[in-house]
Amino acid sequence: MRNNKKFWNRYSRLYDFEINRFSKGAYEEMYQLMSEVLRADMRVLEVATGTGLITLGIAKFVRQVEATDFSPKMIETAKKKNAPSNVEFSIEDAAALSFANDSFDAVIISNALHIMPDPEATLASIRRVLKPDGLLIAPTFAHGHLKNSTWNLNARILKLIGFETYSKWTPEEYTGFIEKNGFSVGRRKVLRAAFPLVYLEATKVSQSL
Repeated sequence: MRNNKKFWNRYSRLYDFEINRFSKGAYEEMYQLMSEVLRADMRVLEVATGTGLITLGIAKFVRQVEATDFSPKMIETAKKKNAPSNVEFSIEDAAALSFANDSFDAVIISNALHIMPDPEATLASIRRVLKPDGLLIAPTFAHGHLKNSTWNLNARILKLIGFETYSKWTPEEYTGFIEKNGFSVGRRKVLRAAFPLVYLEATKVSQSL
């Protein structure tokens, strides 16, 4: 995980450029999908915000956004942007969030679970801070889906520059993973990007006593 933090600290300067170059259309579609389920009264947490692209894209739809990342350089870059007054950026460990239980109406974690060594711990942390029946929005790249020459080339390049991927889910496997960890999956859609992007919405399931 330490090596991953070093990678993302280095990559913070290029993050926006790479997203806009390879995944701009998919991100614009994600903002539209999110706008259909987010409400003006919601307090939202974004985990693994990076440079704040998604937070800045959805802030106008909700009451408040707490945007977090484990990379100090990513948060430093995000804070330099002209964020609206309802956005706060902070450094947080996704698997050990410092927020109170049941304190968010929705949590967004985008393109991150597949690069975490313990995604189950992250989902447990997210479940804890989500209100009962709270909304999880968890798009992620489906590294195990639609492999072709472009996919393989992109994957090799990322590996060479130090990018670690721990989980290579198909859309179906990813859905099963989310449901196994205490959520009921609702809408799911595969978006076109440099890697196929699985947009997924789920609801926190109450645990039986």
